[in-house]
Amino acid sequence: MKKLSPAQTAKTEPYRHTIISADLNLRLDTYELNPAKIKFNGPKGWHIKKWTLHGGKQEDVDIIEVNNGAMRIVICPTRGMGIIGAEIADLRLGWDSPVKEIVHPKFINLLARGGLGWLEGFNEWIVRCGLENAGAPGKDKFINNVGDEAEMDLTLHGRIANTPASEVQVIVEQIEPYRIRIIGRMFERLLFGPKLELLTEICTEPGSNKFRIQDTVINHGAAKQEFQLLYHINFGTPLLEKGSKFLAPVQTITPINERAAQEIDSFDTYPAPTPGFIEKVYCIIPYANNDGETMAMLKNASSSRAILLRYSTADLPCLSLWKCTNSPEEGYVTGIEPATGFPHNRRIERKFGRVPALEPQQMRSFTIEYEACLDSSSVSKAEKEIENIRNNRPIQINKKPPVIE
Repeated sequence: MKKLSPAQTAKTEPYRHTIISADLNLRLDTYELNPAKIKFNGPKGWHIKKWTLHGGKQEDVDIIEVNNGAMRIVICPTRGMGIIGAEIADLRLGWDSPVKEIVHPKFINLLARGGLGWLEGFNEWIVRCGLENAGAPGKDKFINNVGDEAEMDLTLHGRIANTPASEVQVIVEQIEPYRIRIIGRMFERLLFGPKLELLTEICTEPGSNKFRIQDTVINHGAAKQEFQLLYHINFGTPLLEKGSKFLAPVQTITPINERAAQEIDSFDTYPAPTPGFIEKVYCIIPYANNDGETMAMLKNASSSRAILLRYSTADLPCLSLWKCTNSPEEGYVTGIEPATGFPHNRRIERKFGRVPALEPQQMRSFTIEYEACLDSSSVSKAEKEIENIRNNRPIQINKKPPVIE
């Protein structure tokens, strides 16, 4: 095999730049990268920008924009590497939350309103829930620092979304397919408690209508540690509208409570904004193909635009569908939520065997690919893929919520 010269090797080595690092006491207020700055030989037209927000509750919030030349993705390292929104062609991905600023975690009191304080910063398109817990607030038991069983207050959807990244790195590959990667690291660590790390990679390619999130959860402790992970992927207009439809190869579906049970026969379709609408959640176990992969999709009423998710059911066996089609002022939104479990309180999920655990130093990875379908043909193709996964297998619709206590 012919060896590359040092100059040739340098040309193929990925470009790397650290823009935030707690270890290095480093944080760049601004940063900008484009092909010209690194003598990039691949496709042009992409750029990366980083800036800092000011004013109100968004003071000191870091924002990274990745524009691959077709799709623009806005990432927030300050809020757990969540994705604020994205745009491709005329399709906006996100929703209109009553929370208008991108709120710095220092202004969030997770214990407020009976453990619902998480909602004070909730306006992302994609937000992770976890890591020690996800789902509904409430009581759970744990072993305290003197070895006794004690009770703790769990807050809605845990802490990871309000945990600033300790490290953020930009990587651009110099050989095909010329991937653009943003790497982030967050930690949930305390004495006599969890010692968890979330390592995330947000990756896309120049000119692509797709991107991928790959997360790895690591237990740095010396004891076995429970964890939960739920991806709260939220859609408003223009994708969400009267007549929009949710599609997935549903194996079983169960309403989370009696209110959701009242409309389970229309779980997959959406009304226009409805003042006074009370949120409804449906718990789904999807079918997978022979490779263990499944899909979920939200399409608009005319079937001309859609977003498609692909992921492994071995990693994320549960899928929640959140419908909150209230008036625009209150938040007209739906959520498609792949997860390790369902959004009950952790003590309930544990009873059903849906709270995974990591052995000391063990890690688990989770990958979701997001694809924008921008015409009727691509939407129809995705629908056929979903139908092929279901393969005429039956759908079990449970009309009543589970008995959980």
